[in-house]
Amino acid sequence: MGSIDAPQTSKENVSTPTTPDGQLPAGGGKDSGGNQPENDTYRKRRSSSGGGILSLEVGTRVLCRWRDGKYHPVKVIERRRVHSGGLNDYEYYVHYTEFNRRLDEWVKLDQLDLSSVETVVDEKVEDKGHEELDAASLREHEEFTKVKNIATIELGRYEIETWYFSPFPPEYNDSLQLYFCEFCLNFMKRKEQLQRHMPTTDKAIWWRFIVCLRLKFQFMSANGPERKCDLKHPPGDEIYRSGTLSMFEVDGKKNKVYGQNLCYLAKLFLDHKTLYYDVDLFLFYVLCECDDRGCHMVGYFSKEKHSEESYNLACILTLPPYQRKGYGKFLIAFSYELSKKESKVGTPERPLSDLGLLSYRGYWTRVLLDILKKHKGNISIKPKLDYPGSMGTSVWADYLFGHAMDTDTDMAWARHIMCWI
Repeated sequence: MGSIDAPQTSKENVSTPTTPDGQLPAGGGKDSGGNQPENDTYRKRRSSSGGGILSLEVGTRVLCRWRDGKYHPVKVIERRRVHSGGLNDYEYYVHYTEFNRRLDEWVKLDQLDLSSVETVVDEKVEDKGHEELDAASLREHEEFTKVKNIATIELGRYEIETWYFSPFPPEYNDSLQLYFCEFCLNFMKRKEQLQRHMPTTDKAIWWRFIVCLRLKFQFMSANGPERKCDLKHPPGDEIYRSGTLSMFEVDGKKNKVYGQNLCYLAKLFLDHKTLYYDVDLFLFYVLCECDDRGCHMVGYFSKEKHSEESYNLACILTLPPYQRKGYGKFLIAFSYELSKKESKVGTPERPLSDLGLLSYRGYWTRVLLDILKKHKGNISIKPKLDYPGSMGTSVWADYLFGHAMDTDTDMAWARHIMCWI
């Protein structure tokens, strides 16, 4: 499970993950001419190797210059040869040990402080949030997902930098960028494929026809001519509308391809998501911003149709361009409203990711403070399911009994909130 709080962007600015304290990186570390200063140790290492570069092994720990111009400890996860370089010229995929895996990236050797190189150690990258996996499964998960396979995606008017690995079909392994249709969520390798996929005006149709004749249909997919997308919103029932916001309920059994594509997309931003190819058992609730061009997805949550553990939410995601606008808390609130409509006690699946935990804590802080502010007289946190009535049984029970979060920590945190009133 994962959720919100990251930067927003348009195609002019690729979205960049923030550090855990929410700070955006500054573009430091360049000289007056705009060039990266060459590390002294890097020059010595090149000189001592006769003009070549002594490569670093996978597992090496070293300091790396990040986008803020400062050096941070990293571990080398993977390496690859630079096509235009020499025999020992590599790029390195590094994990910043102080930060979440979403900041992992490919770096060049001149970004590394080679004087800080430590002995190669055979350790796994610390991977919190997978407590449900045994040691063997966790090691397999880390090996399979250690390197992001897709660097960026284009969705609607945004180009978004991805955070994590997503198991796209093998034919997309050589694609660093994918192009998504924002309505049906079909993904393509090339911009031209997306342009032909989308509905067009009469002038654009004639222009595309001429271009296709000149290029002899070289952009056609392996499956033959691509079908135009006739959707303007997710393929489901609109169950909520307020102003420019709409919520669509999509049945995974009725819209299997859409559900699978949504899972592929979500996995790029959720480290803890288990990808189910059988989406028949799930309902997807897709939140959209609507305008005259259609309904544009901003986030979603999923839930099992029949959960034995009374889970009211399986995965939750707000897309990076729409984060820090309150959509995450809206999705959480909507999941509880559905539980109340069903007269059930609901709770999200556990464990929560780091951003998911922050989202739920922010939601519950707001809810509890609002209730405590309006309440008159004595108040109790005893397990009385019909109190307070305005909240309904689902949300009050979920929070007080620690179903959504760690019990001991958050019960103490709740008492701390009450002291503010």
